[in-house]
Amino acid sequence: MTDRLSPELLLAGYAQGIFPMAESREDTRLYWFDPKLRGIIPLDNFHISRSLARVIRRETFTISTNEAFRAVVEGCADRHETWINGSLFSLYDALHAAGFAHSLEVWSGKDLVGGIFGITLGGAFFGESMFSRATNASKVALAYTVDRLRRAGFCLFDTQYLTPHLASLGGVEIPREDYHARLAEALQRTADFTAPPPSSGHSILQRMAQTS
Repeated sequence: MTDRLSPELLLAGYAQGIFPMAESREDTRLYWFDPKLRGIIPLDNFHISRSLARVIRRETFTISTNEAFRAVVEGCADRHETWINGSLFSLYDALHAAGFAHSLEVWSGKDLVGGIFGITLGGAFFGESMFSRATNASKVALAYTVDRLRRAGFCLFDTQYLTPHLASLGGVEIPREDYHARLAEALQRTADFTAPPPSSGHSILQRMAQTS
């Protein structure tokens, strides 16, 4: 437990396989977690259903990266209960400014309807949270994020915990020891979340089909 955490200490924690959360929006304290079972999305096993493929193919939404980072974090925290407190907002802002925190946004016209944000170190992407204000927006965000991570050279997509929603898209749980081994390998890699150019829905589906 800690009341104060610097961006440098936060990154050091991620490099050791632990991550901080608050018990509530109002709680000023942060707690470190290192669960026995860790949620990940294997980057070569992301499942796109026929219905999601139709949505992606139609390109109903517009996708961007790092254009509305703070708004994505706010969208993720905009729920009855959240583990994102004021300290984490400040830390994420600082890491974004330093190039370690990134967001992928889903737009419907000028409205931000979904998104995901996370922290990057080496070839590891630590997915913090995602949100959706439109049907399929979070699934589309995950599909485009997985595609970007694969093209950018990442090998680990950490989701911290596994939810039924993530499991339906190919997410799995792995033992803590396995996760730490994968993390150690990922930290030896070089990857750049911002490097890949934007993808079309058709190109994403083609790449997914080639590796499924």
